[in-house]
Amino acid sequence: MPVTYATWLVLLSIVMATQGAYVGLSFAVQIAEATGIRRRLLLAGAAASLAVAIWTMHFVGMLAVRLPFQVDYLVMPTLLSFLVCAIVVGAAVYATSSGPLTLLRLTLSSCLMGGGIFTMHYIGMSALDASTYMIHDPVYVASSMAIAIAASGLALWLATGRGGRPPLILSAIVFGLAVSVMHYTAMAGVTLYPFATSASGAPALSSDLLAIVVAVVAFCISGIFLLLLLPDSARAASSVVPLDDPIAVTATEVPAAPSTVPAGGEGEAPEFGRGTYAPLGGAGSPPRRFARHLPIERDGGTHFVAVDDVVAVHANAHYTYVFDGNDKLFCPLAIGNVESRLDNSRFVRVHRSHIINIGRVVGYKRSGDNELVEMAGAHPYLVPVSRSRVGSLKSRVAALTGAGPEFTLRRRHRFASQ
Repeated sequence: MPVTYATWLVLLSIVMATQGAYVGLSFAVQIAEATGIRRRLLLAGAAASLAVAIWTMHFVGMLAVRLPFQVDYLVMPTLLSFLVCAIVVGAAVYATSSGPLTLLRLTLSSCLMGGGIFTMHYIGMSALDASTYMIHDPVYVASSMAIAIAASGLALWLATGRGGRPPLILSAIVFGLAVSVMHYTAMAGVTLYPFATSASGAPALSSDLLAIVVAVVAFCISGIFLLLLLPDSARAASSVVPLDDPIAVTATEVPAAPSTVPAGGEGEAPEFGRGTYAPLGGAGSPPRRFARHLPIERDGGTHFVAVDDVVAVHANAHYTYVFDGNDKLFCPLAIGNVESRLDNSRFVRVHRSHIINIGRVVGYKRSGDNELVEMAGAHPYLVPVSRSRVGSLKSRVAALTGAGPEFTLRRRHRFASQ
């Protein structure tokens, strides 16, 4: 039986996938920086929004099919397909946001999510079993599976907010198109044979009206999530980390993991510092405590690096890398959180993605129109400096070190001898 489509419903299905992906990805990129109940809400919102987007696209895509006979959709397979989609998408988003995104983690999560989307599609197709007999071409089935896994990997990579991620709206459009291609590839491999049954005579919504109802409900769900989980701009601007920061608590509760602590500090609990929410710049509140350690993740465990050993910090989306003079160590904190924990008389943000220890500066360099600062280390380590901050940085370094004309040469020899 030839299969044709209502063009406007095909376009609506792609729009539904794109708008849901935009909402879901906008939540997912905030998960790494969030803590406590907000982190759990963002995870739930991202999973639910992506699941609704994927399922709605498939359902509206099925309603776009135009057949010369009456089709009845079974309720149970339709609902079961959404349940499968929600579970696998939630599990995949949680898996990728719970730690560093290694190639193995991304591959396994992509296979889980892609396999779930693939299963969801064919469970949804079984809702037509009461009206038609279907034969699926194995080539198209395999192709749809491959596209589902690839689309899932793309979505999960975009959701982590890693460096080089394209703008959010472009990411949503690419993901929406990828999911749509998977659906229509699978549909291209279906051959339908109608059953000779009489019409049931029961009242039913037309396919066009049902598609509109489903689309409106999905839009409303996305809108509710978007309004409930809008970021708190005032709190985000302050970049303040309270004492009960779950990241710090989790790190201190890992007794088996070896820690990198300052000399003489063995046996002490790592101190992560805190800020203040008090008005008037914190007047009348307890004095602010700066961190003495930063948490890092290595070899599957949580470790601690002493702040005194930190040479520079480099942001990579919602994570950071701490350079200790020898290695770049993965830190689960965002650069705003790291900056709020450090003593601003010793550490300065010289670029939107870089913080340096001004006591470990050994020289300056220029590369074209760009100003670079050279940091102490086992090998040359250069950090870009924003033009607006070059002057203040040099003044602070000079004030801290009493640097004269031979500043660069003296400090380079000093750190080379250490």
